[in-house]
Amino acid sequence: MHSITLELDNRDKVAAALAGERLIVACLCAAWCGTCGSYRAAFEALAARHPEHAFVWIDIEDQADVVGDLDVENFPTLLLQRGETVAFFGTVLPDPHVAERMIQAQADHSEAELARLAQSSEERRQWQREANLRALLRDAG
Repeated sequence: MHSITLELDNRDKVAAALAGERLIVACLCAAWCGTCGSYRAAFEALAARHPEHAFVWIDIEDQADVVGDLDVENFPTLLLQRGETVAFFGTVLPDPHVAERMIQAQADHSEAELARLAQSSEERRQWQREANLRALLRDAG
């Protein structure tokens, strides 16, 4: 499975793809961003290499009602989540090797370790409150 692009008319399909305990790998970008445009092919290649994970591409301007309150400081921003636990949320270098290492590291954590890490700092606790993609999709209706 390759990545899914979140659109206004496929939110139910995306929500269904993100259900369960697979690792969610979301890239938050903007159509006008040249870095995002060039990173997209690398993101698609990651998705092709890791069909066991759910990859979703989100344009933060087109999907502002879903992600508008998230503090996206730069592009690309990755959001990694398993179940209801946000494992990572932040800007990354537009290097697919960096993303691949991050994905592997998060996928290797046990559920208990992810839960412990999620509460290990104020920043990570904030991710749980504000960056849960499944909750953001539910709230956007």
